Amino acid sequence: MALPLLEYKPSSQNQRVPGYEVPNEDTPRIYRSEDYSFSGDAEELIWAAYRQLFSEHVILKFYRQGNLESQVKNKTITVRDFIRGLAKSEAFKSLVIQTNSNYRLVEIGLKRLLGRAPYNKDEEIAWSIKIATSGWDGFVDVLIDSEEYQSSFGENIVPYQRRRYKDRPFNLVTPRYADYWRDKLEDARYKPGSISDFMKMAAAASIRTVTYTPVSTANINIPNTTRETIPAGVPVSISPSASFPVR
Repeated sequence: MALPLLEYKPSSQNQRVPGYEVPNEDTPRIYRSEDYSFSGDAEELIWAAYRQLFSEHVILKFYRQGNLESQVKNKTITVRDFIRGLAKSEAFKSLVIQTNSNYRLVEIGLKRLLGRAPYNKDEEIAWSIKIATSGWDGFVDVLIDSEEYQSSFGENIVPYQRRRYKDRPFNLVTPRYADYWRDKLEDARYKPGSISDFMKMAAAASIRTVTYTPVSTANINIPNTTRETIPAGVPVSISPSASFPVR
């Protein structure tokens, strides 16, 4: 039997209070399927979904989901189902899920699927238990099928950071993995004082022995630089006190 979601109290955040700020360059752009009449125009919407979910501005062809892209272009699935498919794809799991803890996945899921940060530590604990019991796919279904997602984005809008009026968006400040994973990767590469690393470096160094080739001077032909003829001509004085005829 699945455990019920623990209760937590929402805190006041920007998206929960009315906003009166004037739209500017920090206002997020909304991508909705109704704005694209042809399948070729939907590329902007597709890339917006990749940026929001993967937190990447360049997606390798290997990670792209061609089947889902074709369906959303032909409008056989909604944008909400497209987001659900991207969040459950093997590419997302290999890049994001396998490199983060449950607490970090809660933060990523709320920011990238609901467009908001966790309210508090109680919410992180509650959703981390949901991931532990239902898995990542179950966590994604609960978020996308929630009333909060439906009221904020509906069926045809790509999730975005709601009421972002300052600072950078979530998909620029939350990379695919947290600091502790980056530190772990660095620690695995560099181990100060490790004798085994020093021995590997010493073994990889190749020392070339310098060999001297003896040279015999008997076969060296020294050219004759002496003059064989006496210079001919009128001697010219270079004395500064010499007098020259004046015309």
